[in-house]
Amino acid sequence: MNRDGALQSAWQQEIKKFDTPPAIADVYDVAIIGAGITGITCAEKLQASNQNCIVLEAVNIGHGTTGGTTAHLNTFFDSSYDKVIRDFGKDNARLLAQAAKEAIATIKANVQKYQIDCDFEEKEAYLFATDEKQAKELDDLFEGSLEAGIDISWSDAHTFPIPFVKQARIGGQAQFHPVKYIRALAEAFVKMGGTIFEDVRVQDIEEAEDEVLVLNTTKGVIRCRHAVYATHTPPGVNLLHFRLIPWRSYVVAVRLKEGNYPDALGYDLQDPYHYYRTHTINGEQLLIAGGKDHKTGHEEDTEQFFRELEDHVQLHYDIDSVAYSWSSQYYEPVDGLPYIGHLPGGFKEVYVAAGYNGNGMIFGTLAGTILTSLIHTGDHNYKELFDPSRVKPVAGFSKFVEQGADFISSFIKDKFSTEKIRSLVELNNDQAKVVKYDGEAYAMYKDNGGQLHAVSSTCTHVHCNVVWNNAEKTWDCPCHGSRFNINGKVLNAPAVKDLSRVHLAEPDETV
Repeated sequence: MNRDGALQSAWQQEIKKFDTPPAIADVYDVAIIGAGITGITCAEKLQASNQNCIVLEAVNIGHGTTGGTTAHLNTFFDSSYDKVIRDFGKDNARLLAQAAKEAIATIKANVQKYQIDCDFEEKEAYLFATDEKQAKELDDLFEGSLEAGIDISWSDAHTFPIPFVKQARIGGQAQFHPVKYIRALAEAFVKMGGTIFEDVRVQDIEEAEDEVLVLNTTKGVIRCRHAVYATHTPPGVNLLHFRLIPWRSYVVAVRLKEGNYPDALGYDLQDPYHYYRTHTINGEQLLIAGGKDHKTGHEEDTEQFFRELEDHVQLHYDIDSVAYSWSSQYYEPVDGLPYIGHLPGGFKEVYVAAGYNGNGMIFGTLAGTILTSLIHTGDHNYKELFDPSRVKPVAGFSKFVEQGADFISSFIKDKFSTEKIRSLVELNNDQAKVVKYDGEAYAMYKDNGGQLHAVSSTCTHVHCNVVWNNAEKTWDCPCHGSRFNINGKVLNAPAVKDLSRVHLAEPDETV
């Protein structure tokens, strides 16, 4: 299984190709773009309701965040219930809590229905405040969660060897192996007659005269009546791009010397917070810890975050060795809630699911249920709560302004203001820079074999300047989260076009 970076996650050896490109149907009922948990859940539900569906995936299933998640299944979210109550009201907070419980129930029901061997386990979660400031935050979170109807209580249990001044226990949580889960759902979808088409990128959508949607792809045209963007963020230029903030989060899976693996989910309340759980991979028990989040494209020495995360875990656990380390991308909605429904400004039969924050397994599952209902009936109990066209003048306003400022800064700033490079510089192996050469700008990387890879430094989405990610060996856009490999190939939307590759004459070539 390929992922959107150079580092291997703990999950990605569990996948196989699902490419099933038979004779393409004249018109599909639904085309689902993206084969992570959102796309595969949506496809399975729609196909089971007698819709003829095709899943279009740019690389392979689980390529993006689903293959890089830590797969916590929570009824509480990065946007805590006290904040949701303040911004959206108590009734909507209770609706959100109900939706979370339904998502976990859906996953559990699918595991039972299809007899999925994905290590699904129900767990308790512990939120611990490590200082008085966090304790005040935990007090507010606790009260909001109670009002929303979450099973939360105070606890003195020492499930994690992390000192705390106050701790809350939350029941009704779970964990699983995300790629084993979506692989089984994909198999069920195909057995029901669904089609999965891998290595095909959707470039744009048009509407034909007969109101059928025309999807222009890298492997021809697909026609359908409804389309779902299950890609975290839609391609093109859309209002949602100013409401979604791309972030990267870092993960290490470690072996412990003493074997004191926690049998629960754990979270501190630092900013950014750390999260923990245990999983058995290939018969070997591992502690999986994550954190050190930062905005995509705002840091170049990303390897430091793995070092910092490992050092943090080492403060509380006796680490024997690191089995896996990887990072993953998610999108923060400016007002705290996901956008699931009709794509703003798009054709009426085009849908989107985006802005999950760090809770993708829950909201991806929920999106499959909501979008299936919207396609069938035009309505759902959670339609208004997650409406992508909602306008909240107070909730998220400061983040909306901040994200716009980030975009403007990255768009208009001089590409060379940080480097002031006047000519092509000598690069060491495994080093990258944005350089100026012969009056043009290039993003350049020299690999460990000494080969030079040169591409345009301008993101093909809205022409911001890409930044090097030295851990994943990618060029990341700080504006809207598009990411590219060393040869310019698109790894993450909203960009759909590769960075243009450039041939630079070697010193011994005639110029």
